[in-house]
Amino acid sequence: MAAAPGALGALQAGRGRLVAACCARLGPGWRLSGLWAARRVGPPGWAPAAGVPAPRRGYGSEVKTEDELRVRHLEEENRGIVVLGINRAYGKNSLSKNLIKMLSKAVDALKSDKKVRTIIIRSEVPGIFCAGADLKERAKMPSSEVGPFVSKIRAVINDIANLPVPTIAAIDGLALGGGLELALACDIRVAASSAKMGLVETRLAIIPGGGGTQRLPRAIGMSLAKELIFSARVLDGQEAKAVGLISHVLEQNQEGDAAYQKALDLAREFLPQGPVAMRVAKLAINQGMEVDLVTGLAIEEACYAQTISTKDRLEGLLAFKEKRPPRYKGE
Repeated sequence: MAAAPGALGALQAGRGRLVAACCARLGPGWRLSGLWAARRVGPPGWAPAAGVPAPRRGYGSEVKTEDELRVRHLEEENRGIVVLGINRAYGKNSLSKNLIKMLSKAVDALKSDKKVRTIIIRSEVPGIFCAGADLKERAKMPSSEVGPFVSKIRAVINDIANLPVPTIAAIDGLALGGGLELALACDIRVAASSAKMGLVETRLAIIPGGGGTQRLPRAIGMSLAKELIFSARVLDGQEAKAVGLISHVLEQNQEGDAAYQKALDLAREFLPQGPVAMRVAKLAINQGMEVDLVTGLAIEEACYAQTISTKDRLEGLLAFKEKRPPRYKGE
């Protein structure tokens, strides 16, 4: 039966709002013209962001709080790749108040930095990616503070999921609870075969609170996600690959950074592509997966329209004609 005109109009209006919100996620200067089409007004690109303080070295129990997250902007052929290295060995990289604060600060700076092309999240502690919540800190926390702090963790992980550039989690060790939730927020996950992953919160009579109940089913399917959460089961790298939790599994190397090396290889594959295209492709996929197909196609159309007027698109055509590598500027 055909929908009533009023219902159809409401549906179209709702889709229009979704597409408009999709464009708004790209920042100031994007707008819709017509029902679905979108175009950019004003100068393209992101506004420069405030820098993150240069990381300082430190290990083990001597690590200072400012060393718990190292932000490295790679250079030369890896220019455009940013590595967030968690370095909290004495707490097994657990998510403390300070680490969450540092992650939030780093993500805020990176999300509007137009020079950033891909972000890798890794551990600088051998054998550990992130063990989840800092339970020692949590045990000292009044009950009234637990909910707000978990909400902060969830918000930071959501900010990572919403970063406009590709993100890769390099899992070279243990990723439990909030550690796996952090990895689930990334676009791509790679792991060593010796890595261990699981949402184990039900063992502590709680549930995943950093997005795990939502992102795990979207990654591997609802039934299997329920089984893993209900059982608090921990998977190794091969098992995680078999269920679709990670994209690549590798035998660990002597340096203990096989997943990180694979993440670097993937990031290098992304670097030559058009920066604006990468950004809107990620947005189209992420937003489209949350809506019906018709609305998703409208989002794709709006995102595609945002690439038409870019200098990068013209450079790509010219480079193809001249049979040379394109020189994209993100404009």
